[in-house]
Amino acid sequence: MLVRSYELEVRTEPNYHVVDVTPAIRERLGESGLREGVVNIFNVGSTGAVTTIEYEPGLVEDFEDLFESLAPADREYHHEKAWHDGNGFSHMRASLLKPSLTVPVVAGDLKLGTWQQIVLINFDNRTRRRELVVQMMGVGDGS
Repeated sequence: MLVRSYELEVRTEPNYHVVDVTPAIRERLGESGLREGVVNIFNVGSTGAVTTIEYEPGLVEDFEDLFESLAPADREYHHEKAWHDGNGFSHMRASLLKPSLTVPVVAGDLKLGTWQQIVLINFDNRTRRRELVVQMMGVGDGS
């Protein structure tokens, strides 16, 4: 069995920043030699999340509207009593999506739909250097 681990650093802007990380993950997949298996993408931190969407401006904006309605940035959160950092909404939003995503690998490529991209979302209220751990497991060329 082939197992490969990579770390990706992604710089993000504050409050709601969506980054298409599909090309970077495909690049690492090509380096890995994995032919059949899975790729797990994990965001290190509690105010960011990983998911799939159709990465186009209208949907990215709709997604932001959804999160603003579910966990408004201007609401008072109990988290503020502990840390006074103004990012209670960030934690709530990230917890709705989760920090990781698993994608099948078939014939050496990510098994994604035509309009499906893997995105990292920074919900924090400040600029961040996000760390993604990308683990690939399965069988590869010659294994």
